[in-house]
Formats: sequence, C-alpha cells, structure tokens
Amino acid sequence: MKYDVVVVGGGPSGATAAEDLARSGHKVALIDRAGRIKPCGGAIPPRLIRDFQIPEEQLVAKITTARMISPTGRRVDIPIENGFVGMVDREHFDEFLRVRAQEAGAVRVTGTYTKITRDDDGTHVHYRDKASGEDRQLTTKLVIGADGARSNVARTEIKDGDKIPYVIAYHEIVEAPGPRGDYHPDRCDVVYDGRISPDFYGWVFPHGKSASIGMGSFLKEVDLKQATADLREASGLADCKTIRKEGAPIPLKPLDQWDNGRDVVLAGDAAGVVAPSSGEGIYYAMVGGRVAAIAAATKLQTGMIKDLQLARKLFMREHKSVFKVLGAMQNAYYKSDERRERFVSLCHDIDVQRLTFEAYMNKELVKARPLAHIKIGIKNLAHLTGLVAPTRV
Repeated sequence: MKYDVVVVGGGPSGATAAEDLARSGHKVALIDRAGRIKPCGGAIPPRLIRDFQIPEEQLVAKITTARMISPTGRRVDIPIENGFVGMVDREHFDEFLRVRAQEAGAVRVTGTYTKITRDDDGTHVHYRDKASGEDRQLTTKLVIGADGARSNVARTEIKDGDKIPYVIAYHEIVEAPGPRGDYHPDRCDVVYDGRISPDFYGWVFPHGKSASIGMGSFLKEVDLKQATADLREASGLADCKTIRKEGAPIPLKPLDQWDNGRDVVLAGDAAGVVAPSSGEGIYYAMVGGRVAAIAAATKLQTGMIKDLQLARKLFMREHKSVFKVLGAMQNAYYKSDERRERFVSLCHDIDVQRLTFEAYMNKELVKARPLAHIKIGIKNLAHLTGLVAPTRV
C-alpha cells in the first residue's frame, strides 16, 4: 500500500495532522513509539478547546487564577476573568488525539522511526516495529516530521534542522487531591526564581487528583531534579506520592525552514513552535500539525513543491508577532533575579493582566485598547531602566 502522507510522531502535532488529512480523504499512516509522555504543565486555552473540539471529559481541571512568584517570594494572583484555562494530562490527552486520528481513518503504526530512503517507487519511511523488533517501511508521497524538539526527521532532512536551541524540561506528577500547604487545585503557580531556574521558570500546575511540578533550563549544570524537589517542598507537596517522572527538550525558536523542497515538512516541536517566555506548546503544536496538513494536502493536489512552504507561511502569518513579543520579553526579563523581580512587579498592573490573558486565551495581540498598550510600554521601559522600584507587597 502506498500512502499519501506518513506522519512521524503521534503527539498533539502529529495526531492533529493525521486526523485532518484522514478526514479530507487522504491515505495516512501515523507512526508513534508509544509509551512516551512529554513533561508538560498541561495548560490549554479556550481557543484550543474551541478550534480543535476538545470534549469536556479531557479536562482534568479548570484553572481560574494564575499566581506569579518572584525571587523574593512576592506573589501576584491574576484572576482569569470570564473563563478558565483547561488542564490536561498528556498521558491520556495524547492518546485521545491518536485514537481520534485513527477513527478518522489514519492507520496507526507502533514503532521507532529510523530513516527515509527514496527510489523509483517513491519515498520510504523506515521504522523498527515495536512488537516484533523487525525493520519495516512504509511507502508514501509525503512525510510530516512531528517527532519532537530533537527531531530525527529534521536532523537528516531539513537544512539546519539539527541546530534548534532548546531548554531541558523536567517534571514530576504527584498525587494532590486537594488544597494543602501553598498549593491549590484551582490555581497555576509560575515561579520566576534563579534558584529554581536561572534562565527559565518553574511551575506547579494542578491536574485534578494530581499535579505537575517542574522546571526547565538551557544550562546543563542545573540540577533539574533538585530544583523540582525544592519546588515540591515550597508548595507543600514534598511528601505526596510520585506517580511518574519525565524529562525532554523544549525548543526555543522556530526553524527558518520547515520543508526540504521535495517531500518532507515539519510540524510542532520539530519545527520549533513553542512560545518563547511561557514555553506553551500544546496549542502551537496542534496549529503546526494543522498547517502542515494543509501544506501537504495542497502539494498533493497541485503537484507544486513550493506549496510545502505553506506550513511555515500560514503559521507565521498568524503567530509571528506574538512570538516576537514573547521572545523580547524573555530576553528582557529572564536574565537576572533583579529583572524577574521587576517582571512580577509589572504583573500587578491591571492592564498588563487583562491584555496578557486576552492574548493568551485568544492567541493574538489585542489591539482594542491602544492607550493601555502605551501605558504598558511606558511602565515596561521604566522597569527595565530601573526608573521605578519593584512594587512591595
């Protein structure tokens, strides 16, 4: 059997691409290793729930408050007005997406991708079958590489695909059925503290009867497990039963090129589409899968190689400005604890809170209140230049 598209990687990006293509009538295979769970806080905004039709039963918690914690322990609680942030557990959420793709018509294959070869019969995706351990191959017209931040598809098929910068994230899922210590099941805590992460942040995110506690860092010398243990202690969750532990890279910047100009296009973490500053990846991964599917379907219809470029063009058309702003914020405020302190102080401002969450919930920069943007810009400049002292509470 010859497939129209073989998708490598069954996370949110790959599963979304496979489902979209299958629903549009294409012959699709989805290769996934199975058993791999990415460390992730699990937050999904209302736009994701709406755009990708996520059912209520996939939400393990609904968050109504976000707490920012500074290096000196300052706490700023930001209410989520007129809505909530949904939380999912990647162990179950990713499998739900894979099953949905299969029900749409995609063929699921369990194994580990090894390489791509080509001959007169087409493009062949080689993999090691999980059950038998045998080397097998699928013949296809196109390949979507959605195999994570250190993508083997990107490394061998895309220019500079092996040069994507990333942080290493680590988290522990623990039992946490209700409020205890400094933890509350309706609130996400984001910790900006160099003792936890000198260049990123730590998190304590509720998952209903459990919680995700973790952090990330670009620096290899950082002890991820000790930092997470410190977070557990500070949150009052140190003695909770540990359910599982996971670590993985999180990309920091989208690649400049997502296709090989022939038969491969990237999606999700493989293309580097994780939001700077926040590290948010699920929504952008699923959007990345969708635009990769659009590019693949268009190429199959027109036969024009350049249509593979649609994936990056469509993604950047909608999200480039948000990524640029978030990247500038990360560069400005994550360099030192003094700046982290000022960033958390800036979050006291009501305009900052409202515009931040409007942008997060709807995934676009809000332009409705230009005076508020000017006000925030002035305050931001004042904090960065030290003209104002951090707010004391």
